[in-house]
Amino acid sequence: MSRRRVALLRERMRHLELDAFIVSSLPCIRYLTGFSGTSGLCVVRKRDAFFLTDSRYALQSKTEVKGYKRIIVSNGLYEELARHKLLRGCGAVGFDSNTVTYTQYRTLRKLVHEGSFVPTNDIVESIALIKENEEVDLIRAAVRISDLVFDDVIRSLKPGVTELDIAAEICYLHKKYGAEKDAFEPIVASGERGSLPHARATGKRIRNGELVTLDFGCTVRGYNSDITRTVAVGKATAQARKIYNVVLNAQSDAINAAKAGMWAKDLDAVARGRITREGYGKYFNHSLGHGLGIQVHERPRVSSLSKEKLTARSVITIEPGVYIPGMGGVRIEDDVLLTAGGCEVLNTAPKEFMIV
Repeated sequence: MSRRRVALLRERMRHLELDAFIVSSLPCIRYLTGFSGTSGLCVVRKRDAFFLTDSRYALQSKTEVKGYKRIIVSNGLYEELARHKLLRGCGAVGFDSNTVTYTQYRTLRKLVHEGSFVPTNDIVESIALIKENEEVDLIRAAVRISDLVFDDVIRSLKPGVTELDIAAEICYLHKKYGAEKDAFEPIVASGERGSLPHARATGKRIRNGELVTLDFGCTVRGYNSDITRTVAVGKATAQARKIYNVVLNAQSDAINAAKAGMWAKDLDAVARGRITREGYGKYFNHSLGHGLGIQVHERPRVSSLSKEKLTARSVITIEPGVYIPGMGGVRIEDDVLLTAGGCEVLNTAPKEFMIV
């Protein structure tokens, strides 16, 4: 296990006066232990830590999980937590209320009769906010793969090809270049469907003269990339070019302004202000970006509603967009590493207006 990460978790436990902490989120478990399977639970106490999984992962967890007392369960994870009395003597036990379901909580209350359970939010995520050098390197690797995928997949964009064809190509190319999986289901939105920020790829055939928005990412050893580019197929209207330049300039403004120490809502305002001044403010209907790392969407949220300051060594996305019903949309997204004096754009995929 990363001794630094667990030490920081224990420091937060001391601040909250917790005797133990239950980690149930798989990305957070991977962050703390290195375990990459799909069934696991961690219990971190003041002086020791336990990792529970089922027999499918007995060999895998032996290789991946170090520094924890491993327990291979034959029943449910929470039932085994109780059977092994892992919370014995613990007065206050923290858990993440965002990931422990009500059913799991009821199971704990039924099986564990001592101590009290304390709901918390984003305890492990707050540690993961600041990236270690190795974490940044893994994000860079994932970004590099997605940049390569973009360079390849645009060669397949042509009239008559379906959105699903392009999505399948993205998935194939990610693994071809060494990713373990897609970070999320690729978004391919052509023509009028580009006005849907999170459109799922369909059997719609791409037509000449349409804009196509591609939003995708991959995972490398648990760390994610997230890139969006919008390109024109065959030809482009004057309106499409204008909107593209508005979005590109808004993104450039935000990238130039981004730095550790500023309020996240102020960074959102930089891009939103440019788009609003150009007359498209009502068509920018989502936040400017989000944190990126062990999860595709993690802290900080870069939005007008955010109450967080940006932190050095965090990675965020900067992804303004304009979405016009009946016409389509444009989004441009890069992953950036925040520093005290600014930010480093990790993506290298081209952003100039492109007709393929």
